[in-house]
Amino acid sequence: MIIKQEHLIESIQSALQYISYYHSPDFINAMVLAYQRETNQSAKSAIEQILINSKMCALGKRPICQDTGIVNVFVEVGMNVQWDSELSLEEMINEGVRRAYNEPDNRLRASIVSDPLFSRKNTQDNTPAVIHTKMVKGETFDISVAAKGGGSENKAKFTVLNPDDSLTDWILKTIPTMGAGWCPPGMIGIGVGGTAEKAMLMAKKSLMEPIDINEIKAKNNLSDLEKLRIDLFDKINELGIGAQGLGGLTTVLDVKINDYPTHAASLPVAMIPNCASTRHVHFSLNGSGVAELPEVDLNLYPDLEMDVSKYTKVDLDTLTQSQMDDWKIGDTLLLSGTIITGRDAAHKRLNTMIENGEGLPEGVDFENKFIYYVGPVDAVGDEVIGPAGPTTATRMDKFTDMMLENTGILGMIGKAERGPATVESIKKHQASYLIAVGGAAYLISKSIKKAKVVAFEEMGMEAIYEMEVKGMPVTVAVDTNGENIYKVFENIPLTFKG
Repeated sequence: MIIKQEHLIESIQSALQYISYYHSPDFINAMVLAYQRETNQSAKSAIEQILINSKMCALGKRPICQDTGIVNVFVEVGMNVQWDSELSLEEMINEGVRRAYNEPDNRLRASIVSDPLFSRKNTQDNTPAVIHTKMVKGETFDISVAAKGGGSENKAKFTVLNPDDSLTDWILKTIPTMGAGWCPPGMIGIGVGGTAEKAMLMAKKSLMEPIDINEIKAKNNLSDLEKLRIDLFDKINELGIGAQGLGGLTTVLDVKINDYPTHAASLPVAMIPNCASTRHVHFSLNGSGVAELPEVDLNLYPDLEMDVSKYTKVDLDTLTQSQMDDWKIGDTLLLSGTIITGRDAAHKRLNTMIENGEGLPEGVDFENKFIYYVGPVDAVGDEVIGPAGPTTATRMDKFTDMMLENTGILGMIGKAERGPATVESIKKHQASYLIAVGGAAYLISKSIKKAKVVAFEEMGMEAIYEMEVKGMPVTVAVDTNGENIYKVFENIPLTFKG
């Protein structure tokens, strides 16, 4: 079997475009089942928005999430495979990534930075990918391609247990410390055994497997690993974290476990979550051309529409403190008016400018406005902006006091919980923290009617935008009295130390 360079490059390009806007059928079916079972209205609404967003993306061929991920590739290469190529395997894969992320009709957000400890300069094309290659017998050439979002990747956990320690106890103790920044419901991948890096690799690769927990539950003569998967699946869901951390019945859609022989003195354990924007596809090449990817049946989606009658309309341009005082946690709002965006790098730069007495950048006015934690995808065609869902707010905790004390903002919009000190700061300043649904980026972008960069344009997706929104759906997570919707996390120390 001879594989041509262009066939592999085009296959990687097509696969990354495909997974940017198509959820796999097993994920859709699992989410529909979770939606039908859910009794917590906040969680049910979040699942509904994720499903609506997913169908919109499949129809519009635009990214499910604004974080279009770091590319992970698992390759199995037969030892008899031959190549018609001038490039190495890694060079071909990275060229496919480069083309996919710069495709004009569906540009994907470039999130990868080089020199990670110092300059953190964006590579502009999302290369390089993280590539794992395995040599096998024969003429096999199989590839699994995934785009892993930062919110879920940041929640990866590793430990080395004693051989007689309880894996279940460690999992159940650790899952709540991950908060909601990984955008549940999703999958949990677990790798057990080998060495530290082997366990991590097994956990990551397990996330490429199909969701099949209900089929496993229906089996007779379960293996020990299958029994453990079911036990963990049930116990994790019983924790009550739920969709987006809002409570409810479904935190995980499946639990995967891969194991490998290990040293008698240790038990390495890795755990990595996959978010509600889970994106992966498997394909093979046989030398005949570009890979064929699975067709997607849009009939898998239920007929859902957001019931906006349950939302309170809010005019951000005339919003007063007394109006905010009326908001209670769990209230659902439709925001219209002007918001300003800002993520990690922008906050760090603003903090430096304020500390140096420079004030805010020219053209940036936070007074009586909300800041939205977002790094949008570039617009294509006649779009105002590309998919623009929230990023994890916890990362901005260390800047919250600074922003509330120096900029005049009324509050913040993001996803996931805030730390206890941040909740106290919000209460002290009588501000509010609102959440948008992680995994509903394209749906949210349709509420953005105008967008322009007002500062730090050179930082790409980290630039500060001024946006005009109309009917942007959010939920009150922390109100002006400091009441917090994320009660399940209140007594759990956050692992992020800043």
